Amino acid sequence: MNKIIAVVGLCGSGKSEAVKFFSENGYLRVYFGEVVLDELKKRGLDINEENEKFVREELRKKYGMGVMAIKSLDKIREFFKQGNVVIESLYSWTEFKIIKSEFGENFKLLALHTSKPLRYKRLSERNVRPLKLEESIQRDINEIENIEKAGPIAFADYLIINDGSLEELREKLKLLL
Repeated sequence: MNKIIAVVGLCGSGKSEAVKFFSENGYLRVYFGEVVLDELKKRGLDINEENEKFVREELRKKYGMGVMAIKSLDKIREFFKQGNVVIESLYSWTEFKIIKSEFGENFKLLALHTSKPLRYKRLSERNVRPLKLEESIQRDINEIENIEKAGPIAFADYLIINDGSLEELREKLKLLL
């Protein structure tokens, strides 16, 4: 039976690298952020952090915290028929409940945890959208308070501590597979 796994964690915990690993190992990727990107294209807006945030918040206000999951369900169903699926950017508890109610035990959460100092260091050094310390702290607070991000992390089926190298993360992910 095919599986669906969503990779969750706070910013800088290694989610993108984990999703990349699953994709390299045959999982079909569903990116919840694509809902926002599609909406930006539909509106003829530039794809940038400011527009993405505006549209993301507007969609959630208009359709609820589960909007990304709802608008991604058809794609998840289609991919699930073809093979295993990895979901990138599942953030909210509401999104989790929507996917869980649809796919039951075929759906699992993988939480990545990284210490705050290391996450903040990674965020300050990344090539795309680096964050200063104050920005990293505020992002954590916003994600916990405003988008229900802590629920899926706390309720995860699997937990990987990612305080090491990229190779160490990949080894841990191999064990999970």
